[in-house]
Amino acid sequence: MSFAGVRRGSLREVAADALATPLCARLGLTAPVVQAPVGSAATPELAAAVSNAGGLGMLALTWTEPARAREAILRTRELTAGAFGVNLVLAWEQHARLAVCLEAGATVVSTFWGDPAPYVDAISDAGALHVHTVGSAVEACRAVDVGVDVVVAQGWEAGGHVCGQVTTLALVPAVVDAVGPVPVIAAGGIGDGRGLAAVLALGAQAGWVGTRFLLADEAHVHDRYRQRIIGASEADTMYGTVFDVGWGAAPHRALHNATTRAWEAAGRPAAPRRPGEGETVAHSAEGGALVRYSDTVALPGMTGDVEALALYAGQSVGVAHRLQPAATIVRELTDDARRIMSPPDVGRPAAPR
Repeated sequence: MSFAGVRRGSLREVAADALATPLCARLGLTAPVVQAPVGSAATPELAAAVSNAGGLGMLALTWTEPARAREAILRTRELTAGAFGVNLVLAWEQHARLAVCLEAGATVVSTFWGDPAPYVDAISDAGALHVHTVGSAVEACRAVDVGVDVVVAQGWEAGGHVCGQVTTLALVPAVVDAVGPVPVIAAGGIGDGRGLAAVLALGAQAGWVGTRFLLADEAHVHDRYRQRIIGASEADTMYGTVFDVGWGAAPHRALHNATTRAWEAAGRPAAPRRPGEGETVAHSAEGGALVRYSDTVALPGMTGDVEALALYAGQSVGVAHRLQPAATIVRELTDDARRIMSPPDVGRPAAPR
């Protein structure tokens, strides 16, 4: 498998690092950190900044017009010589968009929420790495059996759309045991170096981080959304199918807001009997109406009650408290994880008794 344009550092140097994993060596990463494809919040600038810091940046291109998807990939390549990936949700047919992504030079393709089998050959033939997200060990085995290269084990703690109901702590070792030696990336609840160290100890080869990167300077996120994340605790998220206008009955995790509270107070009724069903709560930067229960996230330039929109966030929101450059986030995650996994007294003489 070839990875054109991917950095390849000295494997001897990588092997000496407490955080080194085979997946990092394969992609030329110096940090086992993957920036989750956080929908419209992901930008070429964010993905490139993560990749330049040694991690794996990601672009979310599921609903992007093919020509614009190509532009986003080329722009990211202008900004980084490192590996980065593209994410496609398979609830929608993606063959044409995938072809454009591969032709533009995508070296890592992440798929989610659907059957990866129809896309395996095209990704493999292009020499790209196929990463697929699952919510159970059974799904992981099925993905590997059809030819997926890397599995993302997504725990229930994750923000955004969540494909399973098993916690990260229980899911990751089960998936590692089921598909090894195929690399596993852990997702869900990872917001600091402690979380990264924990999933590496469980056998994952990298941590998939979303909520923390919503606070990156390079992320395309409305200021009110950022402030809600900063002020939230680990108990301030909800899991359900509230924000389903656009994606249907797909479970997700988001911050509680006026929309979720009104829905819960009404007894969690199904559409179209929910409070405020169909009313406009905000407008896009272009002036388009955004209705309550839409799956649209709060982006810069939106006006109105943007806090009533889907404020996707995982339970790791409890450790996400600062606006920072993406490179600083990668460095803090890895520095803290390295300290945890490399005790300071290793190699030192034992203290006298």
